[in-house]
Amino acid sequence: MIKVLVVEGERSIRNTLKERLEYESYKVDVADTTDSAFSKCITGDYDVILYSLQTPGADVLGCIKKLKNNHLRAPIIVMSTVKSVDTVVEVMKMGAFDFIQKPIDLNKLLYSIHNALDAGKKEILEIPDKIVGVEPVLQKITSKQRSSGIQTAEMIGKSAEMTRLKKIIDKVATSDARVLIMGPNGTGKELVAHWIHNKSNRSKAPFVEVNCAAIPSELIESELFGHEKGAFTSAVRSRRGKFEQADGGTLFLDEIGDMSLAAQAKVLRSLQENRITRVGGDGDITVDVRIIAATNKNLREEIAKHNFREDLYHRLSVIVIPVPPLKDRKDDIPLLVDYFLKLVCKEYNVPVKQIDKKALDMLMHMEWTGNIRELRNVVERLVIMSEDNITAEDVEMYAVGV
Repeated sequence: MIKVLVVEGERSIRNTLKERLEYESYKVDVADTTDSAFSKCITGDYDVILYSLQTPGADVLGCIKKLKNNHLRAPIIVMSTVKSVDTVVEVMKMGAFDFIQKPIDLNKLLYSIHNALDAGKKEILEIPDKIVGVEPVLQKITSKQRSSGIQTAEMIGKSAEMTRLKKIIDKVATSDARVLIMGPNGTGKELVAHWIHNKSNRSKAPFVEVNCAAIPSELIESELFGHEKGAFTSAVRSRRGKFEQADGGTLFLDEIGDMSLAAQAKVLRSLQENRITRVGGDGDITVDVRIIAATNKNLREEIAKHNFREDLYHRLSVIVIPVPPLKDRKDDIPLLVDYFLKLVCKEYNVPVKQIDKKALDMLMHMEWTGNIRELRNVVERLVIMSEDNITAEDVEMYAVGV
């Protein structure tokens, strides 16, 4: 099981994070001081550390050095109420994996943990010997670039809603039309984007993903369009942005409803002219990119509130694909449960568990406000806590995290 250490001086925040992460099936330890955190880091093999700058004795660099000296692979996600860009840059220079602004958006935090775990599988945490700037870290934590050789998860379901969704994907994929995917959190919008790319003529070109909600507004232009050396204090070298990296392929702008208005204007220009300009640059760069965007927000309401540009909405929404919530496709729950049972049991290297019909009926009648993501977590919890056969009593006891 994935182990997370929460280092937070404020009890209410500490307890809230522990409760939510345990609900997501993480094993969570907590520390209320830096000294306590240091001791736990040495004795506990953690996969991720959440570290608050408001913790008594906060010392990010000291914590990172402790990890490195003890050969531990634990990326640190720093949490802080400080809004200064300088603070963000300094924390990243120290070797932190990500910076999360307080009050904490739990969706952003969970996404950052997910990325930290992915990165942790590939590399041991290093402390920079020189100040190299924030951009390599941001590139690692805010986007994922996949080639066509990486397998995409299946789209499980035979309901009328899923059948209709698959047909739309098949029709849309072969064109270069821009696509806007809309739906609540946890419904599988990212999976839809992958399938559109995989079925398209661009499938052998890059699929570059950017989570617009995870990037500080001050840095998103550099992330999307790149920058020239010296464009800002930490820009010690030129860097290609995501538009250039996705040239010839697909750029997936996830959570685009959270993008700043300034960045929206730049994106609009790039879509109109198929050209971008790096931050600090004076020359245009031509790019050939298919845009797929996704959001859990009602963009028409955001337009009315002046939070989203109407002209950008019309540029993005050539094809609008609504992804149904799980409550609208409950006939797919038995197939999803069967799929997740096999997947989770394989991950835990245990024989595939069976589930009683009554237990399955109970799952089908739950609300599933967290959609597919919540169902997957519940199945994992049942696999861990139940015997070889999952019963209705198990569902009643463990499905809500009791």
